Amino acid sequence: MRHPLFCLYLEVFSIGKLDHQLNEEIRDKEVRLIGADGAMLGIVSSQEAQRMAAEQDLDLVKISPNAVPPVCKIMDYRKFCFDQKKREKEAKKNQRVVEVKEIRMSPGIDTNDLNTKIKNAQRFLSDGNRVKVSVRFRGREMAHTNIGEKLLMDFAAACTEVATMEKNPKLDGRFMTMFLSPKASK
Repeated sequence: MRHPLFCLYLEVFSIGKLDHQLNEEIRDKEVRLIGADGAMLGIVSSQEAQRMAAEQDLDLVKISPNAVPPVCKIMDYRKFCFDQKKREKEAKKNQRVVEVKEIRMSPGIDTNDLNTKIKNAQRFLSDGNRVKVSVRFRGREMAHTNIGEKLLMDFAAACTEVATMEKNPKLDGRFMTMFLSPKASK
């Protein structure tokens, strides 16, 4: 047997309110009213606007609360929220997250290894991702950072047809890094 308090629950319906005041929540004396068809109905009292909305079986929604007098529109609020969510979902679906891919090398990299890394970088860039190219210096290689800088500049020159250099080579500790971003598609 269940306790009687557990049987009691309230059913709450949420439409996904977008900070709009609806129907009885609107307590202004006068409002500028827009009809369901988009026609300007003029400045009327809020009671009159609520009555007009109720006659059409629609909601009175405060669109612009900061205006003097506030602007209200007669509309089907549930349909408005549904359309809004649908547009947001569609926009989210069309978004693309740009990743930063990293390519690491050492100053003594061989030609064939360098060509492979360049091909990978060009593929990443053609997919629309940014590329962080870094050269790691070990031990005595720190005395010859100019070799790493030349290597990065050659790498950028090899990728010029698909990329632009976003940040020039910069030494940060034992790493020298450079960023490449894809060229804007025309």
